[in-house]
Amino acid sequence: QVQLVESGGGLVQPGGSLRLSCLFSGSIFGLYAMGWHRQAPGKQRELVAHIAPGGSTNYADSVKGRFTISRDNAKNTVYLQMNNLKPEATSVYYCHAGRFVLGDSWGQGTQVTVSS
Repeated sequence: QVQLVESGGGLVQPGGSLRLSCLFSGSIFGLYAMGWHRQAPGKQRELVAHIAPGGSTNYADSVKGRFTISRDNAKNTVYLQMNNLKPEATSVYYCHAGRFVLGDSWGQGTQVTVSS
């Protein structure tokens, strides 16, 4: 029903920046809450950023002031701009789509590595 494809991950030095993209395929993207979650090996998946259909956002405390989530409803795309990256951000980042009653959908993930 809903398909999510992430892109933009890669290797970046501490203090660098990266922008992740998530392309939504399905019906009525504008009605879904979208989010970015991350999961490192041996750790639980955690919420990084969330954006509601109307555009309101919230962030994990660890990324506030450095990460920005946004959405372009005309392009069915959600973005995560990551600035001043720290090694602790190294993880697989997953795109998430949620809608009441319809449930949740997840992308396959994209690797972000902050090193050197």
